[in-house]
Amino acid sequence: MNVVLDTNTILSATLWNNSEAQKLLFHLININAHLYISMPIIIEYQKVMQRDFKFTEQEIIEATTKILKIFQMVTPKEKVDIIKNDDTDNKIIECAICANAQYIISYDKHLLKLKKFRNIEIVLPKEFPKKR
Repeated sequence: MNVVLDTNTILSATLWNNSEAQKLLFHLININAHLYISMPIIIEYQKVMQRDFKFTEQEIIEATTKILKIFQMVTPKEKVDIIKNDDTDNKIIECAICANAQYIISYDKHLLKLKKFRNIEIVLPKEFPKKR
């Protein structure tokens, strides 16, 4: 199973112990799901850590290093313009297309509103276990 987590889900899974997203991340690891990420998602993750959470450069490097041990990096080739209200969300879909993902796990209302794109289901973290 191939899965892409949006930036907010990755932040929640890596910054808050025992969060719903962290429990899901551990579950995905335990079931040997293939987790994918792209450079645009990593860049956004790093920006939010610095801007919103005031992480130091060293803390951001350490967190990114841990993520890259869990997630496989892909380089999306296909550009999409599906999310009009927040076009930065398109990078999540692009990553999922490249990864041949079955799921995008997200808290983002624009992504969730789609529910499905091509054969990719878009669900909240709490909805994912019901699907498995």
